[in-house]
Amino acid sequence: MSKFYVGSEIGQLRRVLIHRPERALTHLTPSNCHDLLFDDVLAVERAGQEHDVFANTLREQGVEVMLLGDLLADTLEVPEAKDWLLKTQISDYRLGNAFANDVRCFLADLPSKELSSILLGGLSYAELPIKSSSMMQGMHEPTDFIIEPLPNHLFTRDTSCWVYGGVSINPMAKPARQRETNHVRAIYRWHPTFAGQDFIKYFGDEEKMYDNSTIEGGDVLVIGKGAVLIGMSERTTPQGVEQLASSLFKHGEAKQVIAMQLPKHRSCMHLDTVMTHMREDTFSVYPEVVRKDVQCWSLTGDESGAVKVKEEGYFVTAIEKALGVDKLNLITTGGDSFEAEREQWNDANNVLTVKPGVVIGYERNTYTNEKYDKAGITVLPIPGDELGRGRGGARCMSCPIERDGI
Repeated sequence: MSKFYVGSEIGQLRRVLIHRPERALTHLTPSNCHDLLFDDVLAVERAGQEHDVFANTLREQGVEVMLLGDLLADTLEVPEAKDWLLKTQISDYRLGNAFANDVRCFLADLPSKELSSILLGGLSYAELPIKSSSMMQGMHEPTDFIIEPLPNHLFTRDTSCWVYGGVSINPMAKPARQRETNHVRAIYRWHPTFAGQDFIKYFGDEEKMYDNSTIEGGDVLVIGKGAVLIGMSERTTPQGVEQLASSLFKHGEAKQVIAMQLPKHRSCMHLDTVMTHMREDTFSVYPEVVRKDVQCWSLTGDESGAVKVKEEGYFVTAIEKALGVDKLNLITTGGDSFEAEREQWNDANNVLTVKPGVVIGYERNTYTNEKYDKAGITVLPIPGDELGRGRGGARCMSCPIERDGI
C-alpha cells in the first residue's frame, strides 16, 4: 500500500497539506475581495501568525506539515512542470498571444520560490517591470491583475481530497478558484514526493472542461469503513458526486457514498461548515441546516463503474448503518440561536480532528467549544480573528494526505 492513504476523518492524522497565506492577502482590497470570494480584507501579518500557530499545533500532535508554497516551488524546479504551469496558468487564451508570451518569458527567469509566490499570490500590472508590445498594458489600470491572487488557496481542503487509497483533484465551481486545481495537479504529477508513487487519481487529473461536474473537498467526508459522505452544496453538484462515486467503486476503494442535499447559501458553503466528524459516533452539526428533512441518497456500485442510486430516509440513520454504530451523538452549535448562528458563521462546526476525540478549532467559539468539552471532546484552540474572516476553519485549511482508518 502506498503511504498516501486517508482512511477516515478521525483516525490519527499523520501528514497534511496546508497553505500559509501571504502575497494573496496583500492584494485583497474592499473593492476586489468579493470577486475573489472573500468576505473581508485581512490583516496580513496577523493572519500569517495565526496560521503559524495552526501549523505548530499540528506539529505538536505529531503531524507532518507540508506547505503548499514550498511544494509548488519544488515542483517548479522540474523543467517539464514549470513549462506546463506557465502555459496552463498564463495561457494565450487568457492574456492574448503576445502578452502571454511576454509575461511567461519574464516569469520563467524568476527563482522558483518567487515564481511560486506570484502564481499563488497574483501579479498586478504595476508589478510587471517589462513593457509589452501588446495592447494589454495600455488597456488596464496599474491595480488590475495580470494574474489574479488566489486567497482561497488557504483552504487546501477543497482543491483536492484524499479518499482511502487515492485522490480526487477537484474541478472547482467558481472561476476565482479554478486555477488552484492546476497547482495541485502539477504537484501530484511532478513533485518528488508524489511522482511515480502508486496512488489512484479518481477524478480531475486531465485538463478538460468538466462542465457541471464540480466537486470541492469541503463537501467530502471520509467517514470510514468504506463509506464516504458528500454534501451537495453551492459548489458540489450531483453530477460531480456521481463521477467521483463511479471512480471510487471502479477502483474498489469505497463501498458506499451517502450524498445529502444542502441549502445553496453562503453560510453553509460546504458540508464541513455545518457538520464534521469528531469521534466514531460523534459529529458536530449546525441544526438550522442539517435538518431531519434533508434529502439523502445512497450510491453503490462495482468495478464496472455503474452507479446505483437509492433514496434514503433520515441521513443520520444512513450514517449509523454505514458506520455500524447504534446511535450517533450529534453535538449542536452552542449558545442561544443568535450565538449559535454567529459561531457557525465563524466556523464553530468546522473543526479538524487530529485523533479520535481531539480537535483543532477557533478559540473564539466559546459556547460551542464548551459543549464539545462537556461531551468529552478535547479542543486545541487556535486564534482565528483574521483567518476566520475567510469563512473557513481548521478543517477547511487542511488537506490530509495520510491518516489512519477506524
